[in-house]
Order: sequence, then structure tokens, then C-alpha cells
Amino acid sequence: MPFPKKHYFKRRTKPKGPRINNRIRALEVQVIGSDKKNLGTLPTRKAVEMAQQEGLDLIEISPNANPPVCKITDFGKYRYDLQKKASKSKKKQKVVNLKEIKLRPVTEIHDYNFKLKNAKRFLEKGDKVKFTIQFKGREMQHSHLGKELIDQIINDMTGVGKVEIEPKFEGRQIITIIQPL
Repeated sequence: MPFPKKHYFKRRTKPKGPRINNRIRALEVQVIGSDKKNLGTLPTRKAVEMAQQEGLDLIEISPNANPPVCKITDFGKYRYDLQKKASKSKKKQKVVNLKEIKLRPVTEIHDYNFKLKNAKRFLEKGDKVKFTIQFKGREMQHSHLGKELIDQIINDMTGVGKVEIEPKFEGRQIITIIQPL
């Protein structure tokens, strides 16, 4: 009689998170008690029995240590604490965005000042600014105008930011990235 197909092709997934209780593979483990005292190196079965007597779980904290370090604690509370710690570190994280400002070598002075003001505002918020000077048609013959413009931008931004990526030609455009001080 052949296997039923739905069970035969079912994918087995690895359990996520730390190993607990009887899933711990090591023969001996370093045990930290529920009162946070080091109980020393014990056989895994004895450590699991101790945890079950207290009504708690044996959780593998650092599996790569020799012997692995395990802790006697409630698994639900342990997972909750990990989630809280992860969300707390995520709150402290600063996301740096990359804002792009596009110019042409023939950009007028008012438009240039307006875009520069926006770039300074982005840098003060903590974002990086990518300046792109695009050349169209025969403007490529006057690439020196673009180089002068990018040098002027870098000069005007010295008080607010510093150059992260030096100006470079990429096809028909010059690109530079300025990061906040």
C-alpha cells in the first residue's frame, strides 16, 4: 500500500528558537538555576529532571559553548523577555534614508539654492543625500560645468555634511553622496 501523498510530500520545518528540555542534544550542560546561581556541569537528563521538579523548562542559552549553557526558567517568560528586548533595540535604531537630488549643469541659481536648502534639511534630519548631475545631449561636451557644479555643492555643504563617496562619472551623470556630520 503506497503512502498517502499529502503526508509523503509534507515538508518538515526546523523548530525556531532555542532547544528546550529533551531536545537538547549535548550529554552534559552547564546549568544556571532559576535563582540565577551556577549549578555547575550536570548530565542533561538530570538537569531536565531538576527543571521539571520546579515546574520550569531547561532552555539552551548558548549552544556553541563547551559544554552548552542552559538555564532553568519558564519558556514562555523567556520568549516574552526576548521579544521585549528585540523591540526595545528596534526602537533605539536610527534608520538612515538616502535622499536624491537631481541637477543639471545648466541649473539656475535660484533652483540651485532651493535644492541646497532641501539637502541641508535632509542632512540635519540625519539622512544621507545623493547628488546627481545629469547631462543631456551635447552637454557632455561641457562636462567641466558639471565638475564645477559638484565642487560648488561640496563646498556649500561643508558646514552640514561631509563627502562619503567622492564625485564620479557614471555614464551621462556625475554622482556624489554626502552624509551628515
